[in-house]
Amino acid sequence: MGRGRVELKRIENKINRQVTFAKRRNGLLKKAYELSVLCDADVALIIFSNRGKLYEFCSTSNMLKMIERYHNCTYGSMEIDTSTANAEQNSYKEYMKLKAKYESLQQYQRQIFGEDLEPLSLKELEQLERQLDSTLRQIRSIKTQSMLNRLSELQVKEKMWTEANKDLHNKQLEEIYAENQAQQSWGAAVEHCGSYEQQHHHHPQPQGFYQPLDCNPSLQIGYNTVGSSQLTPTTNVQNLSGVVPGWML
Repeated sequence: MGRGRVELKRIENKINRQVTFAKRRNGLLKKAYELSVLCDADVALIIFSNRGKLYEFCSTSNMLKMIERYHNCTYGSMEIDTSTANAEQNSYKEYMKLKAKYESLQQYQRQIFGEDLEPLSLKELEQLERQLDSTLRQIRSIKTQSMLNRLSELQVKEKMWTEANKDLHNKQLEEIYAENQAQQSWGAAVEHCGSYEQQHHHHPQPQGFYQPLDCNPSLQIGYNTVGSSQLTPTTNVQNLSGVVPGWML
């Protein structure tokens, strides 16, 4: 006959319980070994007796790595879920803070423009007025400083342009002076060349070239002898005009 089915309940007899534990423990360790070999599975088995004695089996060489692996697979996801939930909660809290701050800034902006002032008390209105006065003074100060900076920049540019204009004017004067000097030098050279040509290329005529010829008062033409007393004024005029006397026309 086969064995009957054993009822699963605590064995009251201490000796029988100890014998059953030993038998079942060895069978469980054997089954774990067979499972790791047949199925190429990583198996770790830890057993504590009722007296606290440890019995273990590990298909790998290091039980601590198996325990760490088990811890990462079992509790790692739980930690991730917890951190995700905490991050979402923190994000929601941050969102609520930013939303409240945004609404407060919108309300403050409307109050600055003179809107929604009815709910404010007298003290809050005075505080808003002081803030506006302070802001206005700061704006005026920044505006004045900006205008002074702009004026300083314009003065610097004016000085630069004045110096540049002065340099350009001096340069033009130098060019005009150099041009005048060149013209004067050219005129002096032309004048010198003219005097040189007058000194070397002008030939003076011999003295007496245009003088009238001296006539002998006694000329013998043919066989007539004319004395000096026989000359008439007409003859003298003809003589002065260069006509030889004694020729008969």
